Amino acid sequence: MATNYDVIIIGAGPGGIFCAYELMEKRPDLKVLMIEKGRSIEKRNCPKRITKTCAGCQPCSITTGFAGAGAFSDGKLSLSPDVGGNLPEILGYDVATQLIHESDEIYLKFGADTNVYGVDKEAEIREIRRKAINANLKLVECPIRHLGTEEGYKIYSRLQEHVLSKGVTIEFNTMVKDIIVEDGVATGVVTDKGDTFTAKEIVSAVGREGADWFKDKCEEIGIETKPGTVDVGVRVEVRDEVMQFLNENLYEAKLIYHTPTFDDKVRTFCTNPSGEVATEYYENGLAVVNGHAYKGKEFKTNNTNFALLVSKNFTKPFKTPIEYGKKIAELSNMLCGGKILVQTYGDFKRGRRTTEERLCRNNLIPTLKDAVPGDLSLVFPHRIMVDLDEMIQALDKVTPGLASDETLLYGVEVKFYSNKVIVNKDFETSIKGLRAIGDGAGVTRGLQQASANGLSVARSIIRALEA
Repeated sequence: MATNYDVIIIGAGPGGIFCAYELMEKRPDLKVLMIEKGRSIEKRNCPKRITKTCAGCQPCSITTGFAGAGAFSDGKLSLSPDVGGNLPEILGYDVATQLIHESDEIYLKFGADTNVYGVDKEAEIREIRRKAINANLKLVECPIRHLGTEEGYKIYSRLQEHVLSKGVTIEFNTMVKDIIVEDGVATGVVTDKGDTFTAKEIVSAVGREGADWFKDKCEEIGIETKPGTVDVGVRVEVRDEVMQFLNENLYEAKLIYHTPTFDDKVRTFCTNPSGEVATEYYENGLAVVNGHAYKGKEFKTNNTNFALLVSKNFTKPFKTPIEYGKKIAELSNMLCGGKILVQTYGDFKRGRRTTEERLCRNNLIPTLKDAVPGDLSLVFPHRIMVDLDEMIQALDKVTPGLASDETLLYGVEVKFYSNKVIVNKDFETSIKGLRAIGDGAGVTRGLQQASANGLSVARSIIRALEA
């Protein structure tokens, strides 16, 4: 196998995939290598989907492998540059808008649903906005294309087949151990298998699962960073009827609140109508909560779930947002044997632990069957508890019934954003020859902007190689 390439892409998530796609579309003569710690997409099988019990696979098939966590996510593409990352700040609003449009066209080419939510319900959206304003909530209007968990898997399978057919080499089940830097220039990588690969251009395209790894690399080789945001909170589950108006007219209502007590930012994220709550596992078996929704009617449930995330920005000397999020998740794991904790909102606001007996008499049936009843006040700092409570009460004014005693809160949901890597408009880091994109670099926060980021960096690489 060749050891010298034009471009090495670390990570085969959406950012890396779209980078490889664009490189081969524009310069099919290039030698491109992708290195991915997980499996190829057809080998990404989670036993828990059948057994309902985590088998502790290493690496986890839900968070790693071709397409990254996106392969088994709900697959929502946010078609507005106002949502999902910092591309407008880096590239400008118009350029980011165009890139999102182009990446969306590629998803359509590979089989994405042509339906877009949130563009043809003007009267209904005005009513939602009116209620949001009354509750001091900001409604972020963002058209959504919903891939669906099972359809998203098929789309990324076609993309894997396509980039391989175009000549991209993909090393699966392989970790990058070291990034080689000579005289301030990145020249190659060393893998955990002892192989050394060199390239003129190296792209770190790791997602959230790889954010901790990339943070360590930044410290090792001196890449400039700045502290990122910490997003931590719960996944809320209610009956579909409670969220019906929002679901039918927006699919995903993106609402932002600044809490009256602490003026903290809390936002809704990743709504899954008729979906199910799920567990994601990270390194060392760390369990965090997430949610999915399938396109097929046979997979539908009666419940809607979504995340409530409290965003915290710390000042110096704080520089470890990933560790902070992990510590909170570890507390929850400690209390419930490495599983996800669940509490009714009634118990949450009364400051008491949810018990098996009270959960069983709840009309709302949890979709995460192995969640453990418990007490979130033993996990979260008081400030976050107050933030979540105030957000739920505000949301109840927009969609009445949300603040019901029976509403379920699962913890912990945490987004592992790394310290933000300082990059220029070509996504070059302070190390020449090394570019950083996607969620793991703190540049994006979702599928669509990560995909658009991949297109952008590919074009920057082509310009550099042709200069």
